[in-house]
Amino acid sequence: MKNLYLLGATGSIGQQVLEVIRGKTDFKIKSLSFHSNIALGRKIIAEFHPEYVSVGDLHNMLILKDEFPDVLFGYGEDGLMKAATYSNDGGYLVNAVVGSAGLKPTVAAIKKKRNVLLANKETLVMAGEIITRLVRASGVILLPIDSEHSAVFQCLKTGNNHEVARIILTASGGSLRNLSRDKLKKVGIKEALRHPNWQMGAKITIDSATMANKGLEVIEAHFLFGLGYEQIETVIHPESIVHSMVEFQDNSIMAQMSLPNMRIPIQYALYYPERVKNNFPQLRLETIQNLSFFPMNFERYPLLRMAYKAGRMNGIMPAVYNAANAAAVQLFLDGKISFLDIETIVETALNDIKNIENPSLEDILAVNKKVKGRILN
Repeated sequence: MKNLYLLGATGSIGQQVLEVIRGKTDFKIKSLSFHSNIALGRKIIAEFHPEYVSVGDLHNMLILKDEFPDVLFGYGEDGLMKAATYSNDGGYLVNAVVGSAGLKPTVAAIKKKRNVLLANKETLVMAGEIITRLVRASGVILLPIDSEHSAVFQCLKTGNNHEVARIILTASGGSLRNLSRDKLKKVGIKEALRHPNWQMGAKITIDSATMANKGLEVIEAHFLFGLGYEQIETVIHPESIVHSMVEFQDNSIMAQMSLPNMRIPIQYALYYPERVKNNFPQLRLETIQNLSFFPMNFERYPLLRMAYKAGRMNGIMPAVYNAANAAAVQLFLDGKISFLDIETIVETALNDIKNIENPSLEDILAVNKKVKGRILN
């Protein structure tokens, strides 16, 4: 049996993790966390019987503590850290938290020599060098859950790392892919949240529309796979069938394909290195008929260009990019700025913050707080 410690249980990824393991006897949820969705959270607790649960605030914790007297509870950042490091039974941290809050629990779990299944992009974007050093030193497994990096990970199994010429991350283009730059000036929140292929949370859906999500994935891929940015390319693939590709030195390209379904990479990570049967919808190429690919337009998607720039600068700058984008998206979702203002805010932050080479975890967390504070206050 694999023990799981699930952070972000009520979110989109967390819910799909629970779907994959529902009814399975080979997994046990030892601890979990969620922020404020108490109605869904209590259903999860009643079904999966975790030993420890962390919630966002003291009020909700006290409510649930009365309802579930046999469960240990915590709240806030301390509770999240406890959920990530609960018990000494090894197992797997499944980090499905959205945002920078996922960084410190990942670090703590790795130091505890706990394997990590990672859906939280910010962990590697903000502190990739620190995380990769810790993973090597602790001897743990770090597996990506998101579809693009899972695809690359699987394709790399067909060759050796030194044989890789490049990896190609595919992007759907998001909810606004057919709009010109001029029309983007008038885009509203509801329009930006209508993704044509994937059901995701609000923040990642906006990131998909701006291509900031792909920018975060580029930086993440750099650290996950140890490749230079010149070896990481992106293409528009509207059908979201090819989830990413790896080209080897002999010019052969390996691709991982499936219908858009996050449960597939989640299941792959949960059962790795085995592959197991499922009842997910099957890809039938004869019904798809066309798979199309288009070159990435950095003028249309300047946030992707900025991500490459921040990644190459390294140091503190990927964390600046991430923090500025997160704050700007929050302002957009709150109706306080326009869609294109997101780009301006991120570019301003990258120009205004002085880089720090070889930053500590404290440096990274400090600049994250500083950048968000400047933008939101």
